[in-house]
Amino acid sequence: MRSALARIGAVVAVAAVLTGCGGGGEAPAAPEGLTATEACGGFAKDAAATAALKAVLGGERYEDDLSKPDKALTGLREAAAAPWADSYRPQPVRYCGLQAPGDASKDLKIEVNAVRQAPEADARLADKATYFTSGVRAYSSSGLGKLYFSCRPEAPAHEIVVETSIWGPGGVEETDLEQRTRLITLANAAARDVSAKLGCEGDGLATGVPAPAAKSS
Repeated sequence: MRSALARIGAVVAVAAVLTGCGGGGEAPAAPEGLTATEACGGFAKDAAATAALKAVLGGERYEDDLSKPDKALTGLREAAAAPWADSYRPQPVRYCGLQAPGDASKDLKIEVNAVRQAPEADARLADKATYFTSGVRAYSSSGLGKLYFSCRPEAPAHEIVVETSIWGPGGVEETDLEQRTRLITLANAAARDVSAKLGCEGDGLATGVPAPAAKSS
């Protein structure tokens, strides 16, 4: 009898170790934040944008920061349907806002807006920003990027130019060329997402990572 009880006790002890009950352990907490496929409707779900987002914010999980994608898309549709006048000035809306969990200093903001036309290339930006081939015009410094593409939603809407602006975390060296590429890659991914949802055709947006534009002589 005593031998049988000893055997039962040994089995219970082994089972407790295997299940983690013997040490009073707790199940690991679920990771906090959103993944790239979840954040802001998943605009950064392709490999290039996912990698860029991870590098910019320093992790694989993100907290939403006042994103208003539905409001942004509604504003663009209204701008395409409204008659343009000198006094008509649509306001930019935050399409996506993200930050690293628990660290507001690592943040990212993307706004979209309807504008009359894309700006001409500015030679004065040559030392401060890199131009890229995507849409009508695209350029980025290490802290701010801009991308413009043409869009004509379904009739009777007229064609508009969508300005996509992106702000990255502060404190990045202005000479960081890789950061410029990361920001424009994310701006391009957001622009492609907007274009698809608006039903734009012939937007000229790049796939993946936009290439640097050839420098004019």
